[in-house]
Amino acid sequence: MRLPTLAFCAILGICPLLWLPALPTLAETGAMTVLAIALCVKAGRFRITGLIMLFFCWGILAAQKMVLPANSLTGKPVQAEVAITATDGETTYYGKLLQINGQRQFPAPEIVLYGQALPDNACPGQVWHMTIHARAVHGQLNEGIFDSQRHALSLHRPLTGRFTQARVEKQSCNLRARFVSSLREGLEPYPWHQVMLALAVGERADVPAEIKLLLQQTGTSHVMAISGLHISLVAMIGWLIMRGMQFLLPCRWIDWRMPLCASFTVAVAYAWLSGLQPPALRTIIATGVWVWLRLNGRRWTPWEVWLCCIAAILILDPLAILAQSLWLSAFAVATLIFWYQWVPRLRVKSNAVLNSLWAFVHLQAGLMLLLLPLQVIVFHGASWTSLLANIVAVPLVTLGEVPLLLAGMAVHFSGPVWLENNLWWLADSMLAGLFWFLRRLPQGWQDIDSRWQGIVMLPWLGIIFWRLNGWGKWSASALACSTALAFPLWRQTPTQDWSLTMLDVGQGLAMVIARNGKAVLYDTGLAWPGGDSAQQIIVPWLRWHHLRPEGIILSHEHLDHRGGLNTLVKTWPGLWVRSPLRWKGHQPCYRGESWQWQGLTFRAVWPLPGSTETGNNRSCVVRVDDGIHSVLLTGDIEIPAEMSMLSHYWRYLASTLVQVPHHGSSTSSSLALLQAVEGGAALASAARYNAWHFPSAKVKARYLQRHYQWFDTPHQGQVTVNFSPDGWQIHSLRDQIYRRWYHQWFGDARDNG
Repeated sequence: MRLPTLAFCAILGICPLLWLPALPTLAETGAMTVLAIALCVKAGRFRITGLIMLFFCWGILAAQKMVLPANSLTGKPVQAEVAITATDGETTYYGKLLQINGQRQFPAPEIVLYGQALPDNACPGQVWHMTIHARAVHGQLNEGIFDSQRHALSLHRPLTGRFTQARVEKQSCNLRARFVSSLREGLEPYPWHQVMLALAVGERADVPAEIKLLLQQTGTSHVMAISGLHISLVAMIGWLIMRGMQFLLPCRWIDWRMPLCASFTVAVAYAWLSGLQPPALRTIIATGVWVWLRLNGRRWTPWEVWLCCIAAILILDPLAILAQSLWLSAFAVATLIFWYQWVPRLRVKSNAVLNSLWAFVHLQAGLMLLLLPLQVIVFHGASWTSLLANIVAVPLVTLGEVPLLLAGMAVHFSGPVWLENNLWWLADSMLAGLFWFLRRLPQGWQDIDSRWQGIVMLPWLGIIFWRLNGWGKWSASALACSTALAFPLWRQTPTQDWSLTMLDVGQGLAMVIARNGKAVLYDTGLAWPGGDSAQQIIVPWLRWHHLRPEGIILSHEHLDHRGGLNTLVKTWPGLWVRSPLRWKGHQPCYRGESWQWQGLTFRAVWPLPGSTETGNNRSCVVRVDDGIHSVLLTGDIEIPAEMSMLSHYWRYLASTLVQVPHHGSSTSSSLALLQAVEGGAALASAARYNAWHFPSAKVKARYLQRHYQWFDTPHQGQVTVNFSPDGWQIHSLRDQIYRRWYHQWFGDARDNG
């Protein structure tokens, strides 16, 4: 069997890890492995099936091994020996658990420790003895928003936690940490030192958010990542150095394989220096496959090499299939192969400089067009200035900035200080010029919503039809394909339909009422230093779903409910805001206020006009009604406010659904309120790990006893309720739409504090 066929079997076998709703048990995996081996022994088509099953079992075993610590080490404190692998320099530490309760671990589970600083300045390479309270990784889950839980598992980080005691066992930092620290000190005087450090050794934590945003909006983020482009350049430099050295060697010592081995060795060394981040590690694996092919004299097609590189990555690390960065890298390389095979470049014979420039423009144009589908899915947008930005940025960084940084690092080891300073100055000046240019480009970033996911495939289909001369032969097929891809753009939602979505914003509240492409928000999530729920979740979610918000109802003043208000008002300046806070520009939200929006009736039922309540019990309670179905939005009211509200307005509280007050606390959701509402479902918003253990088990039981369906964001993620004249349906993301093994509630089912 040829290796490309084996590689294809490996990819097919491991890909189901993306879609499996649950992992098979060890017994089931063992039975499948035995069957796969039996099929592999058979000749013919059964061997292919057996190989695919065998690789499938390999992927399952890797996933089971990785999630085992999340299910076995949580719920109780453990004594652990932790090797620090990275830190943000403040209160976040990445580490490996070398020993747990005196037992050595292999492979060592990885953990992310939050919340407090170690007694001394910790650095990678140190080993600490700690008392750890570990938690299974658990991320917020919203449609079209970054999937943090999947990302953590793709990096083999199934655990988070905190430590209560710590003492250092091994004080010294590792060689890379000492070099990076020395390099950081040397670069500190230069204005662009954060970007230089990111380009040199992959330390991107200090790069300002404004620079990251600029790179994203100009489509040049890839030039700052140490991955294929930079490592290939370093490998080429290693090859050239060894090739030059061969001119000084006797003929009997010259071997054609020496430059290849040298290039791979230098690439590995640079990847190690960059911290062996997943993109760099995958590049090394792919480079190793390519070097092996060259050393063995194999002549394969580009697609066969591509298959073998992807397969090698997945065989060595099956969980890499979950990583967005792998899909971006693999799709980019596939795009290049397709572009050069299907749209060959026309040569400009008259001028070598023009020919080189045209070759580069041809390359960038192909990437801009054909990477659109993945850009829309991953980044929810594209930059129409990316072609011009990359024409300048890629050669400047690749041929100018990176060689200067490499030379500076080489001189930093033992060279003269004056030469090192000059190299740093040149590198800093080059970055200053690059970002001066990028900042003067027109605002080119275009947010793209989910309706365009099909349309952006048209460049691929257009090229295929063009090269196959299919526009004449299959014009009807081409028209049918284009119409099908554009269907979401002209499909109209029935005007009678509307929806209510509870976003998973952690320990806060944000709900979206949507109809006819417009939206009203009830609360805006929480805020934290440097960000808020609107910036991270609400704004991207609204744009991805092609919704324009027209107003905000703010229940009360607590930060977990108003955290995203400023971001939303800044993004959409025309928003009206209703609240009981009497803040400037806010319309009132008191009992007796009512208004119409998109055919829905909003009626405030609490607090009373002139109320002097503050905090939770001042929450603006609103009933939303379409004439058939209704929703009661309760904010954070507690039992005293519930009883007062019932004494004034109990006849008018009956609703189809209710938002569970105060995240499901034991001080809210009185039996009297549940009886007055008589709803069919209850929706609660909370973080899985919160200090108050919301939602309360007693409160949940109370709702279930009254025959409510119960939904909460820790278990279900985003929850959407669709209303129509025919009825209503609830869809939850974690256990219905995105039901995947990597979205499960790992660890102790009772652990929510």
